[in-house]
Amino acid sequence: MAAISLDPRLGLQIGKDHHQHGVAVEEIEGLIRVYKDGYVERPPIVPNVACTVAPELGVTSKDVVIDKFTNVWARFYVPRCDGKLPLLVYFHGGGFCVGSAAWSCYHEFLAKLASKAGCVIISVNYRLAPESRLPAAYEDGFNALMWVKQEALNGSSDQMWWSSQCNFSKVFLAGDSAGASIAHNVATRVGSSTGPSESTFLKPLCLKGTILIQPFFGGEVRSQSERFMIQASNSALSLAASDVYWRLSLPVGANRDHPWCNPLAKGSTKLEDLRLPHTMVCISEMDILKDRNSEFCAAMTKAGKSVESAIYKGVGHAFQVLHKSQISQSRTHEMMSHLKAFINR
Repeated sequence: MAAISLDPRLGLQIGKDHHQHGVAVEEIEGLIRVYKDGYVERPPIVPNVACTVAPELGVTSKDVVIDKFTNVWARFYVPRCDGKLPLLVYFHGGGFCVGSAAWSCYHEFLAKLASKAGCVIISVNYRLAPESRLPAAYEDGFNALMWVKQEALNGSSDQMWWSSQCNFSKVFLAGDSAGASIAHNVATRVGSSTGPSESTFLKPLCLKGTILIQPFFGGEVRSQSERFMIQASNSALSLAASDVYWRLSLPVGANRDHPWCNPLAKGSTKLEDLRLPHTMVCISEMDILKDRNSEFCAAMTKAGKSVESAIYKGVGHAFQVLHKSQISQSRTHEMMSHLKAFINR
């Protein structure tokens, strides 16, 4: 998700003083504050939790270091099962600037998804902006997939507890909000027309699909839903917050039509030129990103790509990990059923 907040006040504030770090030059209240000297504060608005899963889910969870140099790690969810299971490589949301694979909301959502959908999930904890601006998160996503490939080829014995349970011919890339952007970018890189064929490049992995939940795309020209969508006071993503995230995560000086933000902008690799797997896009009816997500689906269809979408009525951005209301829980159940069908098709 591009933002998660238990505080209804989301917005940009400039000019706050704070002890030795001076003036805050960018802020999304309750989530992130960046000071003129480069210091970054991230209030613990969502608790980090250990990899403990409720016994009734029948899922084993452990944390594994993927890259010691970049400090990228992942939380694994492995359901108890006699046969081999599809593998889902998942990227959390947070506007590229906040969030963690250890956040309680992601831990709960993915443990349930692994149990319900019957798949092994690797939830990647990638580097965050502005300390590590894009393409760092995209590089971490791609490198995580390459790490999985290496484990599938000649995995170490200490990783057999999860790798022996995987059907590496059924691999999916998935994520929500900024994490969905990472999943799409990794799939785009794998499917680049300038490289070797995907089947050769990823072998023994076979990428069967991508799952983009409320993908965090942007653009200089505002969409209708960005301009006019009426947001609740506790909305997970406002337009002001979205703009702050892009300013903090894109290369300095880049605008929102940079290919890393807007996959449909001039200068982005044409969808027609990419080998992309079957794609599922999950859209929230009350999300400011609704129209941008729908435009992406239309562009994929026009480019001859296999894409399906699901619209979740009456809920906003990140409802599946953020809100505990009855309608959010009902729509989350719907989403999990859709994801299970997509993964096991």
